Amino acid sequence: MSVAPRVTDPDSGRRPPHAEAPVEAPASVEAPAPADTAANETLEDYTLRFAPRSYRRWTPMVVATTALGGIAYMADFSIGAGIGLTHGTGNALAAILVAAVVIFVTGFPLAYYGARYNIDLDLITRGSGFGYYGSVLTSVIFASFTFIFFALEGSIMAQGLKLGFGLPLWLGYVISTFMVIPLVIYGMKALSKLQVWTTPIWLLLMVGPLVYLVATAPGTVHTFLSYTGAQGGGGVNTASVLLGAGVCLSLIAQIGEQVDYLRFMPPKTERNKRAWWTAVVMAGPGWVVLGALKQAIGVFLAVYILAEVGAASATEPIQQFTGAFAAMMPSWLVIPLAVALVVISQIKINVTNAYSGSLAWTNSFTRVTKRYPGRMVFVLANLAFALILMEADMFSFLNNILGFYANCAIAWIVTVATDIIVNKYLLKLSPHAPEFRRGMLYAVNPVGVVAFVAASGLSIALYFHALGDTLQPYSPVAAAVIAFVVTPLMAVLTRGRFYLRRTSDGIDAPLLDQDGNPSSTTFPCHVCRQDFERPDLTACHNHGAMVCSLCSSTDRTGAHLLPADRT
Repeated sequence: MSVAPRVTDPDSGRRPPHAEAPVEAPASVEAPAPADTAANETLEDYTLRFAPRSYRRWTPMVVATTALGGIAYMADFSIGAGIGLTHGTGNALAAILVAAVVIFVTGFPLAYYGARYNIDLDLITRGSGFGYYGSVLTSVIFASFTFIFFALEGSIMAQGLKLGFGLPLWLGYVISTFMVIPLVIYGMKALSKLQVWTTPIWLLLMVGPLVYLVATAPGTVHTFLSYTGAQGGGGVNTASVLLGAGVCLSLIAQIGEQVDYLRFMPPKTERNKRAWWTAVVMAGPGWVVLGALKQAIGVFLAVYILAEVGAASATEPIQQFTGAFAAMMPSWLVIPLAVALVVISQIKINVTNAYSGSLAWTNSFTRVTKRYPGRMVFVLANLAFALILMEADMFSFLNNILGFYANCAIAWIVTVATDIIVNKYLLKLSPHAPEFRRGMLYAVNPVGVVAFVAASGLSIALYFHALGDTLQPYSPVAAAVIAFVVTPLMAVLTRGRFYLRRTSDGIDAPLLDQDGNPSSTTFPCHVCRQDFERPDLTACHNHGAMVCSLCSSTDRTGAHLLPADRT
């Protein structure tokens, strides 16, 4: 956001309308970090705060297209292929369907809250059972998701560069890592243009070969449907379905990346409500529809090329699409088109992975240290983690990584979704509107933290056979069920006492407008002297003025925070 700085002396005693009466300041108050790093919000992209209406100039469909562009990853093809080759087509399709239903149901409330209140998933998590510092746990999990999948996509691109240009894998890893940096720097403004322009090309290259094969060689469909897999045993069985679903459910945290875009949705009004809801459903939980189709296509293509390339290579998307293009194109076009598809897909998803990862790491670091180094520091850190994983050949043990990670991701997402659906709307023990500002929240809320730790801890124990081989496939189910049961149970036991440490932020101006959207009325922050919209501010304890959420986050003495009115 670019606004003229206020020159009024912040200590002059000037009170904004309706602010609480000032309290005498202590002799020495350490001010938050200087605002110059975060002032250029074109670069910082509202990393730790509410996305203001003045910045959200895109239509619902542009936001949705941008968000859906972030799911262009090739990992779905590899995940589907891995499950299908191991457990057979029937088990794979059932596993994909089970995971898709869980992801859609849990993703819907998160997408709605992100789009309606214009905050990312970490900010939603804070006020949905975890508390201000408690959600650091889930921020780290989400950041890990972004660099794991960045590494996966980078590995796939390196395979394409090796096949197409003969580049060694290590060099392909480096190229796939560093080529996204220029695009990530400028956040939503650059990403929206990239995703809108590349999506039609990507869809054509992805869907064209499949349609051609089905139309010209219908026997491939029968071969696909009858494939039993290395461990499938010829039929659908619960253990195989759940093991496959566990791998697919590692993608449940993708909703976090979708919300990173959906927070830039325009206000919902009577005039745009149909387009608004269509965009939210399509780009929010609806991402899993396309994701599930890609996984099923991955099984189809892997079975199609299995006899020619072998099981080890059949899970590689570059090999899958090389085989598919070879059936419909002149030989000289096959590899260039396959490489083009892989490169476009990698760029589309990895700019999102790098972008969302930088948001998550910055959020965690700033809350823990109360210092704000800027989002770009963590773009580079996230890329470094991803490059290390690629050089360690993570692609060779992909399903093991995803199966383990799924337990933590499921526990987090189901906990937050349950808090919104059950604790907010049914039990009414959790505040209806999300709260993310420091000073308004308790440091830790046992509702979400206990549910998350219990669900992830027990499910990980199951995954590593701690309770026997028979129960091992049920670890993702355990994560979801425990989170769903313990979250409302903890809310009832604590009577919802640990959601808000204050019931008022000290400002009488309404938080929402007449349509229920966050208010666009602006007030100055007396610390950084920038103007911010109403939802980003609280009254300042010591100066009879207002302070923005970032300045509150970097206040190392707590001198600007309003005292608790709940004990």
